[in-house]
Amino acid sequence: MEKTVNALGRHKSAVARVYLTPGSGKFLVNGREVNEYFAEGSLQYIANQPFEVTGTAGQFDVKANLDGGGVKGQAEALRLGISRALCEIDREAYRSALKSAGFLTRDPREVERKKPGQPGARRRFQFSKR
Repeated sequence: MEKTVNALGRHKSAVARVYLTPGSGKFLVNGREVNEYFAEGSLQYIANQPFEVTGTAGQFDVKANLDGGGVKGQAEALRLGISRALCEIDREAYRSALKSAGFLTRDPREVERKKPGQPGARRRFQFSKR
């Protein structure tokens, strides 16, 4: 029986729900091929990094649902989700490599809220003495 492992990855306001199954390397993101979803090569590279670091490229089928944020945030959320799923599959084999590459750390930076009485989060309206 092939066991599906699911994990959650987040970055900024992007959320990635990842389902990893042992297979032939099929990679679907929101029902589309990863190359089609992430047209830019650097984003495809970010999404595939966990497999390259652990040497498991082409061994798992990935089905991911991405929501919120921009494309870069979604790619990095996907990277975190895949890394967490790989750790669930075989902690001893993959965890140290993924941790040293920094793929298991959730980037805590979020957009700061806009405050009342000013145009942005930190920006103030121009001060006029007279």
